Amino acid sequence: MEWIYALAAGYLPGSVPFGLILTRLTGAGDLRAIGSGNIGATNVLRTGRKGLAAATLLLDMGKGFLAVALVWRFWPAGAGLAALGAVLGHCFPVWLGFRGGKGVATMMGVALGLAWPIGLAYAVTWLGMLAITRISSLGGMSAAVAAPLAALATGHADLAPVLAVLAVLVLFLHRANIARLRAGTEPRVGGGRAS
Repeated sequence: MEWIYALAAGYLPGSVPFGLILTRLTGAGDLRAIGSGNIGATNVLRTGRKGLAAATLLLDMGKGFLAVALVWRFWPAGAGLAALGAVLGHCFPVWLGFRGGKGVATMMGVALGLAWPIGLAYAVTWLGMLAITRISSLGGMSAAVAAPLAALATGHADLAPVLAVLAVLVLFLHRANIARLRAGTEPRVGGGRAS
């Protein structure tokens, strides 16, 4: 039963929709009716509230980190399952009919919680690709793919399988973004289109 507890310990904090909560509390409207309709920080940014978007990003990262850290404290072997549960909770929250975000920020939090070198590689890849391309989705997807590779490169091969599963999930949830990238119509941060 331990694996069920570990998944649940990740899923419950992961499923807290901070973006939706913050936008409602501040009168910014129902986040699900704005932009892409998902509950992540990129969509919160579309409300024009940069502070709210930053808070959502930090809270979504924090819930992933917290889930892993708590399980690690009591059952280290279950930390990978908690990581999986946290990202699944964010992407498929039961409270919102299983329609959530795309998992990029929460995966950053679990990567940091599992091993800081993996989290550092994730952050550098995410921010670096975002700085170069100004395409949010490309930065997030690149970081997700970098995580299992970083696990292998930094002596954490045991964490690579769960991070690979999470990377595949993130890519799957970005399939519409991938189609727009191929078509050259994916928006850039600050305006404009990918060419």
